[in-house]
Amino acid sequence: MVIASAPWRGHDPATLIIVLFTGAAALASLTIYLCSRLARRARQSYTPVRAGRDVALAAVAAGIALYLWGLLHILFVEGQEQAEECERQRPEGVPALVGRRGDFLPLRLVCEASNSHDYSVLIPEYINPIVAVLMLLALLSAVASGVLHHRRRTTPRKKG
Repeated sequence: MVIASAPWRGHDPATLIIVLFTGAAALASLTIYLCSRLARRARQSYTPVRAGRDVALAAVAAGIALYLWGLLHILFVEGQEQAEECERQRPEGVPALVGRRGDFLPLRLVCEASNSHDYSVLIPEYINPIVAVLMLLALLSAVASGVLHHRRRTTPRKKG
């Protein structure tokens, strides 16, 4: 059975809540871990491998925080208000709107027009590019940390 309002759906509320709570738990865990790395004992045993790992985790934490910020923009705006926002931000020359959809990756609320000209509303434009850069930084830091760790384990140590 097809629901008449199916083209006018945004983000699924249940999925939105699950992603928010899961993201908040992950962010809290990462924050607690990274704060523990600031203790004097942890700082004294810092190595390039650990620094790379912690930079990667800090980038992931920042990315999660920014993504959650974008989700909060959606959470508190009801369906009717989302439709009104689509109408308010409709570009010049775009005919009638025919639908709305919510995407989680990349995070956006897309207003669909009858001429196939889609546009995004509600979520600040800076969120997706910054999250992408932070995830790239996390990946590069993790790879660098892994390479340094591998070199350290495979390089014979000098006896002396």
